Amino acid sequence: MMTPANKKFRVLIVDDSAFMCRVLKDIISSDPQLEVVGQARDGSEGVSLADSLQPDVITMDINMPRVDGLQATEMIMTRHPRPIVIVSSESREGADSTLRALELGAIDFVPKPSTGVDLDMKTVGEELTRKLKLAAKVRVVRTATLSKIPAGHAPVPPVARSAAALQSGGRSPMVAIAASTGGPAAVMRLVSGLPAEMLAPILLILHMPAAFTKQFATQLSEISALPVKEAEHNEVPLPGTIYLCPGSHHLRISSTGNIILDSGARIDGYRPCADVAFETLASYARSLAMGVVLTGMGADAARGAKAIKTAGGFVVAQDEASSVIFGMPSEAIKVGAVDQVLALDEIAGAIDRRVAKLSRLVPAVVR
Repeated sequence: MMTPANKKFRVLIVDDSAFMCRVLKDIISSDPQLEVVGQARDGSEGVSLADSLQPDVITMDINMPRVDGLQATEMIMTRHPRPIVIVSSESREGADSTLRALELGAIDFVPKPSTGVDLDMKTVGEELTRKLKLAAKVRVVRTATLSKIPAGHAPVPPVARSAAALQSGGRSPMVAIAASTGGPAAVMRLVSGLPAEMLAPILLILHMPAAFTKQFATQLSEISALPVKEAEHNEVPLPGTIYLCPGSHHLRISSTGNIILDSGARIDGYRPCADVAFETLASYARSLAMGVVLTGMGADAARGAKAIKTAGGFVVAQDEASSVIFGMPSEAIKVGAVDQVLALDEIAGAIDRRVAKLSRLVPAVVR
């Protein structure tokens, strides 16, 4: 999205503290690319002003009277979507509410300092203005409320999963899914559509802070027909289980098929780095590998998707219409790594069909 040099992004502040509103306004107004066009004292007023002012981006507190920040985020994102950045002490004190906001479609978050005083708040000013300017450029999509898994979707018993894994001498199809900005909501939607009878382990690589991934795995398990866990070093991934890479590590697949976690430096600015996971998956699983590239900013996963494609595997990218940011899928498409471009709601079915096909062919393709 191109922005004229003199363009100012219009910001709506939603916070029940008059003092914090003043602090936020001072910080935001100090950036020549940002201007505050309104201030709301609670979520209800925030929803109303979001409709009438149509700001480019919204800062949203979580703990507010009448209508809280989560309720306001859900209403805005299901009615007239706008980029939302959560600015709340909740982002520091606990991951639950911030994760829920991200699942509902919020773009990013900035934790308030623990003391909340003026000088401390200004220490996060640079991060706040940077994230607001990035969020303001995002073409948001309407976020549907997630439904619970229908009755009858029960996880596959461990014995059955192990038997499926052993049918080809320990080899099975393997799926890796990568996402960044907009990823939590997209992953929740995708995972809720996966069937219980999944004859492949699924690896999730999200650009998510380390403090959030364990709780996100717990929340995914509540809407998934498959078991979900945070990945552990050196474990063997079982078919029918979803493994979320910890935000503090890179995830690799070893030559023996084990999950290897590495807490080394960021790679190309990312930790976890999807390229690393995809490339090592391609090296191990070869034609049994499947890569899925979801919404996100940047080019992570493009090189890894190419490796999967070159090894004979299969790659799916989320389409532009359903992506919050089309960066990662677009880059994977540009390098010629993508076999199918699908809307988000079509991807779970595509994974199921591909894994089922590979499972029937496993004896022929494993060497």
